[in-house]
Amino acid sequence: MKTKKISASQLFLFFSAAVALAGGFSDSVLSNFFKDAYNVNASLRAFIEFPRETPGMLCVFVFALLGSLGDIKLAFIAQMLSLIGITVLGIMTPSFALMLVYLFIFSLGQHIYLPLTDSIGMSLSEKDKVGQQMGRYASARTFCGMLAAFAVFLGFKTGIFTFKTPVKPIFLISSCLYAAAAVLAIRLYRQSRYEGKTITVPDSRAQRFVFRREYIYFYLLTILRGVQKQIAFVFGSWVIIDILEKGADVMSVLSMTSSLIGIFFIRFIGKCMDRFGIKKMMYVDALSYIFVYLGYGLTVALINGEKLTGAPAAFLIYLLYILDSLSMQTGMVRSLYLRNIAVNESEVTRALSTGTSLDHIVSIIAAQVSGLVWTGFGPQYVFFIAAFFSLGNLFVAGRVQADR
Repeated sequence: MKTKKISASQLFLFFSAAVALAGGFSDSVLSNFFKDAYNVNASLRAFIEFPRETPGMLCVFVFALLGSLGDIKLAFIAQMLSLIGITVLGIMTPSFALMLVYLFIFSLGQHIYLPLTDSIGMSLSEKDKVGQQMGRYASARTFCGMLAAFAVFLGFKTGIFTFKTPVKPIFLISSCLYAAAAVLAIRLYRQSRYEGKTITVPDSRAQRFVFRREYIYFYLLTILRGVQKQIAFVFGSWVIIDILEKGADVMSVLSMTSSLIGIFFIRFIGKCMDRFGIKKMMYVDALSYIFVYLGYGLTVALINGEKLTGAPAAFLIYLLYILDSLSMQTGMVRSLYLRNIAVNESEVTRALSTGTSLDHIVSIIAAQVSGLVWTGFGPQYVFFIAAFFSLGNLFVAGRVQADR
């Protein structure tokens, strides 16, 4: 009996799952790693974002130099870089300065892959079901993130995982998963060629950066996301780690919870995009950011003023963290918006990489400014600033044309 060959779309699903699992055993616990292994404070945590986010800023140059290789080959290179960086951090605890070097290598791989995940996914999706298919990919990644979070929770609770020893099993598991993802990338490349799939291979002008007037609102959205992402992933988690003094086990439970909800939430968002259109979903996206960051700011202010303590304080922060994580999962709205307005389909990946660079330029600045605001004025003002910037998402939603 002839075995049915796995399609390129299915291979990409497995590939995305492997990358998501790898990130769950590495990227999701980096803040705890910095705290436990190097005892960093809020200002030093902000400084670490410079080498961690600089690779994102360099994405536009990486894609200008290597874009002619095509998306899948670049995805393979990305996994190999992440593999190298996290493996070194897993087998030793280097000096702080050397740790930043390997963190940079690990992060470079992650950031090269960022614009590729949506680009490859859209290329493999049916034309009239892009939202649903993208939701399926994102849902699978979220499910794998939940599995990783559960394993991380058990590992830290039982003492199998720790950041206070030279060898860190949690990072070595991540390195094995990145290796598996690299193998799957090779298979995906071969299968996509066999099926005759066009996976966004840039044209002869691939070395040029993409700065078109038509993409101005897309770039504005990515710049705003640079601010929001820093608040969500760095300072949102830092409230739990530093102010509430919780460990990696609590962060894992929160990741599991947000991932479990996200499995269904992200597929729902994908269907909503196909049904209601991108413009309306942009309004939902904008309002979610504003609501969450105002809630964060007010809650942290009450905690600092000792008007909110104990379990109620922790519950509200945990709830806001989960809502913030769900808001961050709506990023594919921006990618589908870009696909709809793209002047040339071959520009999608380059425009996404340009947007990633702009996002990270702002991320680096936002991290340093937020660190100063946190220590100089109070953590609540970091979130009030994020809520203010999120008004820009409402502005863009009002300016873009409705889906045709």
